[in-house]
Amino acid sequence: MIDLKLLQKDFDVMSAKLMRKGVDNTLIEALKKKNEELKAAKTAYESLQADQNAMSKEFGQLMREKKDVTELKAKVDANKINITQALETQRVAQETLESIAMSIPNIPDDDVPDGADENDNIEIKKVLTPREFSFTPKEHWELAEQNGWIDFERGVKLATSRFSVSFGMGAKLERALINFMLNFNAKRGFEEVSVPALVNRGALEGTGQLPKFEDDLYKVEGQELFLIPTAEVPVTNLYQDEILAADELPKKMTAYTSCFRKEAGAAGRDTRGMIRQHQFHKVELVALAKPDESDKIFEEMVACASDLLTALELPHRLVTLCTGDLGFGAAKTIDLEVWLPGQATYREISSVSNTRDFQARRAKIRFKDGKENTLVHTLNGSSLAVGRTLVAIMENNQQEDGSITIPEVLKPYLGM
Repeated sequence: MIDLKLLQKDFDVMSAKLMRKGVDNTLIEALKKKNEELKAAKTAYESLQADQNAMSKEFGQLMREKKDVTELKAKVDANKINITQALETQRVAQETLESIAMSIPNIPDDDVPDGADENDNIEIKKVLTPREFSFTPKEHWELAEQNGWIDFERGVKLATSRFSVSFGMGAKLERALINFMLNFNAKRGFEEVSVPALVNRGALEGTGQLPKFEDDLYKVEGQELFLIPTAEVPVTNLYQDEILAADELPKKMTAYTSCFRKEAGAAGRDTRGMIRQHQFHKVELVALAKPDESDKIFEEMVACASDLLTALELPHRLVTLCTGDLGFGAAKTIDLEVWLPGQATYREISSVSNTRDFQARRAKIRFKDGKENTLVHTLNGSSLAVGRTLVAIMENNQQEDGSITIPEVLKPYLGM
C-alpha cells in the first residue's frame, strides 16, 4: 500500500507520480476527498476530547467546592455521546480511505521510463548471440509432440484447455531444471524454502494480488483459501506482521512451486503450447532487505536469473519496464526475455521487481532499526519459469531431424 502520510504531505507530487502509472485521476481525487474527511474527523474528535478534558477539570473543581454540577454534568454526558459518534465517523473514514488505497498501485521509481505498454520498454543489453539455423526452426509444440515430451490433448482431457501432460524426457527435464535452478540459487545465497500451494486472503492482500486481481485466482469453494499464482505470495508472507532484528536482514529465499492462474485477462493470447498455461512450475527468488540495501539485492537477483540462462546457453536480453507495463506492486522491474527461434522473437521468462515498502506496509513486515520499527523492502523474481525454460531449450537446441540436444549443465541431473 502506498504511504498515505507521504500522500498527505505532498499530494500534488504524489498524484503526478501515480498518474505516470496510469492511475485514473478520479480515483486519486476520491483518495484526496476521503483523506480530507479523515483529517476533519480527527480534528473534530480532538476538539471534543479537549472540551471533555476541560469540563472534567471544571467538574472536579465544582465538586471540591460543593457547588451545583447538574448543568455541567448534562454537558459532559452529551459531549461523551458526541465523542463516541466522532470516533465512529473517524473509524469509517479510516476504513474507507484504506479500502481505496488498497486498490491503488505502487509509485514507480523516478528512473522508470514513461510509456504506454510493452512496446515502450527499454532494452538494457543482450546476452549470448542467437544461433543461426541452416533450416527453418520449428516451434516448441511441434517439437514436443514429435519427441513425445508433452501431450497437450491429454491435458485437455484431464482438465481443460491450457493444461498439458509431460512424458519421459520432457518430465525428467522439468525435474532436472527445478533441481538445477534451486541449487544454482542456493550457491548465490538464497535459502531454499518449501511453502503451501494454498494461501488465505490476508497473504494475497499482503503482496497486492487482492483485491485487484481476484478474477485471475482459483478460489476454494466455501473457504477463504486460494491456489497461489506465484511463490512470491507465501514466501513473502512468511514474515507477515513480524518485527525482524536488523542483523537478520537481508533474508534471501528461493522456492519451487506449482502456480495457478485463470489468465482471465489474457483471452486469445498464446492459446497453443506452454507459454501461457493455467498451471505451471516456477522457481522464485524473494528477498526482504533494509531500504538502503534493496537496490543492491535487486541487481543480485537480476544477475542470478541472467546467469542461470547463460549457464543453460540460452540467448536472452534484459529489458527495463516502462510505467505502462509495470506491475501493480512494483516500483521498478527488469524483465528477462529469452530468444525463441521458432517464433523468431524474445519472450519473457523472468520478471524481477523491487516493490520498495509497498508490500511490507500491507503485510506489516518490519525490522528493528535502532529504537524504531521500520518497514522492510521486499523484492521478488522468477528464477525461472520452468515451462518456458523447457520451451527455450527445445527451440534453441533443436536439430534438423527434430531431435533436441541437452544442455551440458543438466546432464548430471539426468544421469547422463
